[in-house]
Amino acid sequence: MKSPKISFVRAVLLAGIAAPGIFSAAPVLAQEAGESATSSDEIIVTARRREESLQDVPVAVTAYSGAQLEAAGALDITDISDTTPNVTLENSRGTNSTLTAFIRGVGQQDPVSGFEAGVGIYLDDVYLNRPQGAVLDIYDVERIEVLRGPQGTLYGRNTIGGAVKYVTRRLSQDFALKARATYGTFDQADGVLTASAPISDLVRVGGSVARLSRGGFGDNLNLTGVENYNKDVWAARGSVELGGYGEPVFIRLSGDYTRDKSDARNGHRLITSLLSAAPVLNDVFDTRSGLNTPKQDVKAYGLAINAEVNLTDNLTLKSISAWRKDRSFTPIDFDSLPAIDVDVPAVYRNEQVSQEFQLLYEGDRLNGLVGFYYLDADSSTQFDVILGTTGPLLGLPGLNAFTEGEVKTKTWSVFGDFTFDFSDQFAASVGGRYTSDERSSRILRQTKIGGSSPIFGGTAIPIATVTNFDGSAKFSDFNPRASLSFKPNSDHLFYASYAQGFKGGGFDPRGDARIAPDTDRNGVRSYEEIYDFFLFDPETVDSYELGWKGSFEGARIAITGFYGDYKNVQIPGSVGVDANGDGIFESFAGVTTNAAKATFKGVEFESFSRFADGFAGEGSAITFAGTIGYIDGQYDRFIVNNVDVSNLRRIQNTPKWTISGTLGLELGAFNASTTYSYRSKTNQFEVPSPFLDQKSYGLLDGSLTWSSDDDRFSVGLHGKNILDKEYITSGYQFLQVAPDGTPLRNATTGNVIPSLGREGIVTAFYGNPRQVFITAGFKF
Repeated sequence: MKSPKISFVRAVLLAGIAAPGIFSAAPVLAQEAGESATSSDEIIVTARRREESLQDVPVAVTAYSGAQLEAAGALDITDISDTTPNVTLENSRGTNSTLTAFIRGVGQQDPVSGFEAGVGIYLDDVYLNRPQGAVLDIYDVERIEVLRGPQGTLYGRNTIGGAVKYVTRRLSQDFALKARATYGTFDQADGVLTASAPISDLVRVGGSVARLSRGGFGDNLNLTGVENYNKDVWAARGSVELGGYGEPVFIRLSGDYTRDKSDARNGHRLITSLLSAAPVLNDVFDTRSGLNTPKQDVKAYGLAINAEVNLTDNLTLKSISAWRKDRSFTPIDFDSLPAIDVDVPAVYRNEQVSQEFQLLYEGDRLNGLVGFYYLDADSSTQFDVILGTTGPLLGLPGLNAFTEGEVKTKTWSVFGDFTFDFSDQFAASVGGRYTSDERSSRILRQTKIGGSSPIFGGTAIPIATVTNFDGSAKFSDFNPRASLSFKPNSDHLFYASYAQGFKGGGFDPRGDARIAPDTDRNGVRSYEEIYDFFLFDPETVDSYELGWKGSFEGARIAITGFYGDYKNVQIPGSVGVDANGDGIFESFAGVTTNAAKATFKGVEFESFSRFADGFAGEGSAITFAGTIGYIDGQYDRFIVNNVDVSNLRRIQNTPKWTISGTLGLELGAFNASTTYSYRSKTNQFEVPSPFLDQKSYGLLDGSLTWSSDDDRFSVGLHGKNILDKEYITSGYQFLQVAPDGTPLRNATTGNVIPSLGREGIVTAFYGNPRQVFITAGFKF
């Protein structure tokens, strides 16, 4: 009889549906476990917070095992975006570490404190409240699960688009040592060392250390020795485990630490600068940025205690306790020029404490859980906006609009979810979650002179305080979920489900009291008027799904159709601030409204097939994994200045089509695969941009791996973006535009007209160019 761990890994790896795009690695571990790749073993996932067969879960979920990700040369969590339908995971503009996530059209691009993500990121069941430090590198990972659609019942607020679960490996009962090294183009040099050992029959210790480095894809042509898009990361994880492996109690104490000292990513200008006439650079990865203070420096770390106690044969109590903290210093040079035009040195700080309890019941017909969750989080940001000076200030050190925003969150919820099997064929699931949110915000804005603020190494002094706001608000909501499923036999599941998601409200931390509307027209902006202007309400989505999951001899398939009704959509934006009416924008301010309503409908298809078994001897086969995502998203209402402009707005970061196909070849110890992924046109923001919106494109990847007969040694050759496609993933634009997004032009010069700064800001960030690298590993 196989150990539970081997059975679990084998089951996940054999699921074509659960690992589209990187399935050539699956037969390696399947053979190690003594099973063929056509085994009918169940695929185990934890999408409903309990271990279940994927075939029985009425949820659109995709899972990737750590072994498969390594075999495909995956570098970090964003790599799974290419082969997961209707999913966008990417680096947030200027960093290696901050995550932008969208699933089925729902997400959040701006990482400033006060804005909720829309897609929940979980590290070993611990919710990461902020996107800083959430671009998790692929090492020491057991599996990654992507849950599409609202997950509010079991995963709480801010999962209205879906959830991504990063699950690290549990420790072995035997001594284990594993090492992996990578070397490739752009001086990529990675190393990961993992070890664990039993202290006694009930206690195990282990950990991993990772060094992840790469030279820049480009250079800063203005600052000597500064690269662009390089990587300089140290990371570590450690854990102590007690019990488990058949014992009634399992406790895991774990900690992780990441330090990212890469140079700041700076954008590529898409237009000639208006004042200095600096031309557009030939290489999209080069920059002329002049801002290099503060030095880019990101720290993220945390501690967690996961405990499980089997109270009876039917009842299990789980506790998840966690503390996390991160800090990011980053220089954001919006204009990407040596000139001080719109330079923004910034720092983000986040800290959270969370506690979750779950009581799980497993019976013959009834399965489910009830739970309680609490989060206490503090998120803050400080940043300068340093502008070139004109008029009477010409020649003086830079004029600086300083903003300090802090948002404190205290939230608790109770939830439950149960499934009742009326028969072997029919089952119904119902669940719900009640959430209570309390948000407190402090916003300070000052006008300074003298360059950057002392926190960033400068000497700027305040000459005026324009905003000094404190406010709090409470929100509560109940989110239900229900599904009906029908299994005509063990190989097929049909289901219909309804789920509601909830994303918390708050205050725009970049708000400026000077632009709050004077609603009573008395010439004074009262506290109540400023409060109402800064506040935005929660948003909700009601999602309906129809799905089919089927297994055939040598093949698996899943098809999901969905419809989403998205209400009170939070629209964050930035506007220039001209406080004295001289026609010059001294700064920018955040304006976030619940201006929109949207609907989404689409289809997701995932498949895996294995055929031609034994065509070239024992252990040979050909495999194919394919995914198709289609989403039709549109705004039904989008109010700007009391006018509905919904026909002129687009859903951001959501291509209509996401398609991938992977052809795999297995020849004994050798495995080869090639993946082509396609994304149709992508709008970067709600307002179309002829500069930044990315046309449809495709990426080609490939891998060739060898493993020894005892699976102790392995070597891999990997290619990413083999055709070296240039594609925009994000950007900044501060231009005056018509309602449809068309840039306005100066009648005399024909130039675009800035809405902030004087040089004209249209800067783009690009996906990684062609990368080729070799990996080598051993374990025993």
